Amino acid sequence: MPTPEASSDLPELLREAEVEAERLVSLARMAVALGLVMFFAIAVPPTDELRDAVLARQGFFALLTMLAYLLVGGVIWLSIRTRLFHRWMIWPAATTDALFVLLSIWTGMENTHLTGDAMFVFPSVWLIPVVLSFGVLRGNPWVLAWTAFLVVVGVAGLVAFQAGSAKGQDDSAVWLFLALPPNVMRLIMITLAGIVLVAAAHRTRTRTLVHRSIDATIRNANLTRYLPAKLAPQLAAGHLDDLRHGRREDIAVLFIDIRGFTQLSEGMTPQEVSDFVTEFRHRVARVVDAHDGVIDKFMGDAAMVLFTEPDDPHRAAANGLACATDLHRAMTRWSTRRVALGQQPVSAGIGLHFGAVFSGVVGDETRLEYSVFGDTVNVAARLQEMSKTLNSPVLASREAVSAAQAEGWHHIAQTALRGRQGDMDIMAPVVGENGSDPEKRLQ
Repeated sequence: MPTPEASSDLPELLREAEVEAERLVSLARMAVALGLVMFFAIAVPPTDELRDAVLARQGFFALLTMLAYLLVGGVIWLSIRTRLFHRWMIWPAATTDALFVLLSIWTGMENTHLTGDAMFVFPSVWLIPVVLSFGVLRGNPWVLAWTAFLVVVGVAGLVAFQAGSAKGQDDSAVWLFLALPPNVMRLIMITLAGIVLVAAAHRTRTRTLVHRSIDATIRNANLTRYLPAKLAPQLAAGHLDDLRHGRREDIAVLFIDIRGFTQLSEGMTPQEVSDFVTEFRHRVARVVDAHDGVIDKFMGDAAMVLFTEPDDPHRAAANGLACATDLHRAMTRWSTRRVALGQQPVSAGIGLHFGAVFSGVVGDETRLEYSVFGDTVNVAARLQEMSKTLNSPVLASREAVSAAQAEGWHHIAQTALRGRQGDMDIMAPVVGENGSDPEKRLQ
């Protein structure tokens, strides 16, 4: 089921879809009006005087109604195009559709003096399916229900008007609307209703698919707020359950931490501390992204970064080593700029290890967390801590350097790490070793 964020965003997207649907309705409204006007222009007039008089008035009323209907459609279309149309205006637009049909029927009754008993001989009655199909095209069941209510109540009122009374009834006027032109008019209206309903059915199906697509997209977007973006393809493919089961894999784990941050922040205002941490994270993210890394988490002035390539562990280790040296360069450049601005310099310790970990997703869909566990994580953290005591800003295990088959690294120490049995060979980059600099490249 959708997350709370998806539930809050989805209605707004659907409201925009409703306004877009009203734009299509306005185009359909104008097309119907133009089609009926063209039919009136080519309709063959009757010959006798009574029919001439009645048809003249009927044609005038119908033409006036259709031109007004065309104008309404044009005004609504223009208001949507100029973004002056608001969602609530859909209701008066739907009301106008119903009133135009009822007005057309009523003027016909007044013109011919026919009562409600004969109301259904008027071709304008056949506009009702067209108007209802507009409601389907809108895709809002409540607006359609309102339109149907107005039409039913209005038609019922017209039917009840002098129902059963022959006063003023003229049989010749009844037969007038059973001739060929009115019957052709009915066929045209049925055709128009069919066309609109086909479009409405297609739009309803599309709307359903779009609804599901938007829901799924927002759902995955919310997941990636808590999970590394690199996992997004697996989430989109529906592999969340696989990620929950976890797996064992060889990855490179990197830790970076600002040295002396507590003392550094003591002379800063809260806003300056916030700006400092934000800039630190921004610079780290740029370098990590350049090396296909995944920021597992930020911890204040520190970060834990993962490099995982299930099919190519060598590449994961190489990316980790390159990222470690480029992070050091990025921090050095940032420190130089700060000093030039009269601010305090910064330095960071970086530690990297390569080895087996357990990785997986824990939690539910409202709050998921991608985590890695194992000795590899602990070793990387310890190396970062030792970077200060060994007087080297970047340290890596021999396992990481060997897995990457990297050059430009030398043995700096062999020592035991806290919480781990046995000695470990610790490597550091050769001073002056050149490499890529994404911080400079991405400026």
